[in-house]
Amino acid sequence: MTGFSKDPFNYHFERLEDVAEKISEVLQCPITIEDVNHRLLAYSTHDDRTDPARISTIIGRRVPEKVINSLWKDGTIPKLLHTDEPIRVKNIDEVGLGNRIAISIWKNDEVLGFIWALEIEKQLQQSDLLLLKKAARAVKNKMLKLQVRKTKKEERNQEFFWKLLTGHVSTEHEITQSFHELNLHVPSPFSVCIFKFPQEINEEAEKKLSYLLQTTQQVTILLYTFDFDELIILLSAKSSAPLTDIKHFTYSTIRQLNERYQLKNVTASMGGIFSSPIFIEKSYKEAVAVHSLKKRFPKETTELTSFSELGFYQYLDILYNQRKESGHQHYSLTKLKEYDQRHSTNLVHTLEVFLDHDSNVHDASKALNIHINTLNYRLKRISEIGELNLKNMNQKITIYLHLKLDHMPL
Repeated sequence: MTGFSKDPFNYHFERLEDVAEKISEVLQCPITIEDVNHRLLAYSTHDDRTDPARISTIIGRRVPEKVINSLWKDGTIPKLLHTDEPIRVKNIDEVGLGNRIAISIWKNDEVLGFIWALEIEKQLQQSDLLLLKKAARAVKNKMLKLQVRKTKKEERNQEFFWKLLTGHVSTEHEITQSFHELNLHVPSPFSVCIFKFPQEINEEAEKKLSYLLQTTQQVTILLYTFDFDELIILLSAKSSAPLTDIKHFTYSTIRQLNERYQLKNVTASMGGIFSSPIFIEKSYKEAVAVHSLKKRFPKETTELTSFSELGFYQYLDILYNQRKESGHQHYSLTKLKEYDQRHSTNLVHTLEVFLDHDSNVHDASKALNIHINTLNYRLKRISEIGELNLKNMNQKITIYLHLKLDHMPL
């Protein structure tokens, strides 16, 4: 292949598959072409010269997530996102990836996709790598047309998603019909998730987030949009344990944002899980409520992500308004506050920490940094002063609710 003086790809190709076949013919190796999110766009017909990773990509129409993760860890993808030069990739046996050469397809300063050339029977030489760079230019011209169509589709999807979130598509029939018109599956079961960032999501961050969503295979991403410092997603679980699936997805996404892009202090909240698309707006409102409560009670809700896990926290607004209207004060709590004020003690705080730790004296004493005997003495005084039975579940729940209501804004 060293004798080419002209560009063998410098003529009109009807389809991207034709380009892949031509590259394979010139370089004498199997070729796959992907978009920037590792979705398969075209591949050359292959014989026995292939590997498990390529077969899985062709069958699933995208690169398996375990392969993508491995290519991030070994530095291949970060390199491809920063250079237009061919990158030699060593085999990664644990994910079925053989030796190959990869090159990015660029338009100005943006990566559109990648070409992968397998080195199974032949190792590409320097002259072959120069041809591969010419091949990338040929692929770029075909991909630009695909990108225009993709952008228009994304705009339609965004508009539809905001209508769903704001309740401007009212009937289930109308929602279902709109999903079908956009060639989207009607989700079931589904949830709306919100990722909250510490600053506004800029264009660069949008691309990184879109990449993560397009490459995940833990859940099905149906629609997503950006709103200042929030990423809002409509997603569907893949197993019979949707709550577990979606929670794992949120943890994994936050971890990858930190590890790959150094995007820190991101929080996730998810609304309820529903089967009928008429409840998409409701799930979104519940995700907003989760975020609001996590902001009010950051310590107590650190481990909480979903609306279904909030327990009594989801009712605090109702209880707060009711208490505000009635002017009711909890008798035992009032007595303890008055005692703390007169004697400069902290019995109220001790009681709250004790209840926060499910009445476990060992855990609570550690959290308060006091001896367990000191805690037991304080609990005895709390019972005496507040005329409170800390073995009575009803009394404990009631005073615990009032302790949390005291943290609500005036």
